[in-house]
Amino acid sequence: MKAKYQSVLNLGEELNIKNGDVKEENGVLHVTGTAKNQYEKNLLWDEIKKVGGENPSDIMADIKVENTAVFANHTVAKGETLGKIAKQYYGKASKYTVIFEANTNILKNPDVIQPGQELVIPNL
Repeated sequence: MKAKYQSVLNLGEELNIKNGDVKEENGVLHVTGTAKNQYEKNLLWDEIKKVGGENPSDIMADIKVENTAVFANHTVAKGETLGKIAKQYYGKASKYTVIFEANTNILKNPDVIQPGQELVIPNL
């Protein structure tokens, strides 16, 4: 079972999931841990569904979220815009205003962001 879900386990390591534990019992993989935020938890669930289908019966995952106050944290990369970042997290570029409003402590203009800035991506 571990081999089947290896990509999930690898992603958990990549995301530095805290208190992670993996056990196999009676043909079911039991995975627990704490993700930094909801976005990282969603990434893990997306990977579980990619491997096991929409409602897998051979894996039980209990993933908690360390910081429920925000959806994600994002470090701006060269060439990014708030619209691109909004599309990544929310699926809609038009939601860039939500990100701008949550970061007015460091952003003065939604059209001006700098590589390396740490943005809060709020829950919708």
